[in-house]
Amino acid sequence: MEFSLLYFSGDGSTRETNKYNLLLETVKYGDIHDFSAVWTPERHFHPFGGLYPNPSVIAAALATITDNIQLRSGSVVMPLQNPVRVAEEWAVVDNLSQGRVGLSFASGWHADDFLLQPANYSSRKEAMWSGIKVFKQLWQGEQVEFLGGTGQPVKIQTFPRPLQAKAPPIWITCGADETFIGAGKIGANVLTSMLYETTDNLARRINLYRTSLTQNGYDPQQGKVSLMLHTFIGNDQESVRSQVKEPFCNYIKTHFGLAEKLAQKIDFPVDPSTFTEDDRASLFDFAFERYLSGRVMIGTRESCRQTIEQMEKIGVDEIACLIDFGLDPTLVMNSLDKLKDLKEEYQNKPIVGQYSALSFF
Repeated sequence: MEFSLLYFSGDGSTRETNKYNLLLETVKYGDIHDFSAVWTPERHFHPFGGLYPNPSVIAAALATITDNIQLRSGSVVMPLQNPVRVAEEWAVVDNLSQGRVGLSFASGWHADDFLLQPANYSSRKEAMWSGIKVFKQLWQGEQVEFLGGTGQPVKIQTFPRPLQAKAPPIWITCGADETFIGAGKIGANVLTSMLYETTDNLARRINLYRTSLTQNGYDPQQGKVSLMLHTFIGNDQESVRSQVKEPFCNYIKTHFGLAEKLAQKIDFPVDPSTFTEDDRASLFDFAFERYLSGRVMIGTRESCRQTIEQMEKIGVDEIACLIDFGLDPTLVMNSLDKLKDLKEEYQNKPIVGQYSALSFF
């Protein structure tokens, strides 16, 4: 099991200074202590995740303060981009980082985001797959034909040339069966989450992914499944709950749809049009309890170990630990110390055999 750090702060609307301090300090910590990667997202027009409108810009900054950790997008929303720009920007990061770039691609879902590329909204899945293909061609130095400003075709290569001669490690951000299968078709890795999932259904989807890899000529064990989990490790369950509950509820308030969608998934009655403040408070309490029961890695070292072992059993290869959800920075750093110890425990663990999603059933 590998461990990486993932960021999705809800602080995008604040005017505080030093709002990137937690990111910078925790990434430096992760670099020193052999975490596998850092993931930063692409988010637009919303405070939830709003510190991160362009992961290549963030990754370029992180490249200058790190030496070892892989720098990954989590994710590039390809249908909002021109693949030429994606290839150019991330080639810069690859050079700055001495070849440490990894990329996850997503199709996007917020209609308002597509003001950047409105023609792609209705065909966003197809635009993602075709954009990835063009990106890989450009990254590998091929000439690709586009229409120029005069409407005439022009063949171009992108510069600078990246240090990773082949395409960098690629993930697909997956939340539906067809996307897991599609990732397997192109031999990509998978980035997913437990936000609206059950363990059983995630196991089933991982099995779909491994099967798709096999059917398309790839080694099913070479494909990596990275799972995003909100992460905080404390000394005892009671203190963890008291430290986490208020900031976590405030965090999901910045994206009311998280709690609303979770409630709808399990037939909890939700009608936002008639909600009172008491109703909202009850919903956030409900969401907090549901997330703590299997959808996050928040607890003691022992309870988090149990979560890791369960995820390992169903075929997860990496925990992408989301750590910036509103906690005091000192608490985050204290939790990171415990996470580091847990990571080292797994790094030193003898490999006794391969797990697969199928073995869960």
